[in-house]
Amino acid sequence: MSRQVVPVRETRRIDRLLWMLRLTRTRGAAQDLVCEGHVRVNGRRVLRCSQAIAVGDIVTMPHDETVRIIEILDLPSRRGPPAEALAMFRDHTPGANASVSQEGEAS
Repeated sequence: MSRQVVPVRETRRIDRLLWMLRLTRTRGAAQDLVCEGHVRVNGRRVLRCSQAIAVGDIVTMPHDETVRIIEILDLPSRRGPPAEALAMFRDHTPGANASVSQEGEAS
């Protein structure tokens, strides 16, 4: 008999991930967003800061005056510089890239 090995998915806590990706200024602010029910993962409301997030998950959260939709591409091991954080997720927020394309057309 051979055993099937199931690969373990690497995960991070939602509060820690939001802070590491520089989507919130502090981890406490991330915890407040989650505990107040403002964050959704794959369409389901998250109420626990310990909710596990993995690569491929879609996170929806309020950000400034809009709702931000991001897809997790990689899990950070630390809170690094902004450029490093931006490489860890893809922004699917409607109109997020509109200002960039408008600037390009103006040239």
